Amino acid sequence: MALTLNHYSIRTTDLDACRVFYEQVLGMSVGPRPDFPFPGLWMYAGDHTYYGNAVVHIIGIDRNDPAGLKQYLGDRDETALQGTGTIDHIAFFTDGLSSMLERLKRLNVAFRERTVPGLGLHQVFIDDPNGVVIELNYPAHEKQSAGTAESASPASA
Repeated sequence: MALTLNHYSIRTTDLDACRVFYEQVLGMSVGPRPDFPFPGLWMYAGDHTYYGNAVVHIIGIDRNDPAGLKQYLGDRDETALQGTGTIDHIAFFTDGLSSMLERLKRLNVAFRERTVPGLGLHQVFIDDPNGVVIELNYPAHEKQSAGTAESASPASA
């Protein structure tokens, strides 16, 4: 059996804040989404013609009409929808460390950096508007080229 990660889904009461975060911080774009009986967005990393590029599914909670969501995906206590719960973080391989660090600073998004010993990976951790921890993995040589310090951004202090 071959497995690959297709997407992750988050529930939110603030679709717009999530859209802005995934567009501005991670460079994703809103693309086609099936006509589900609840609000939401599919955020694509790549071509919109292939649904496999919809790597983040944002599920909107409509407090005035929760029936469609409850029927389709089940009910969840809203107070339990902050952070990643038992999932510690979601990770992506990527490149362009310098431009990402500049973007995070410009947007005043708190981040944490680490270099993984022995693996040649430099990691940047950020939190989305719902507290979902996202790990961005860069080749370690990009950290050396960028001259970045392994520390938290001023916004996280």
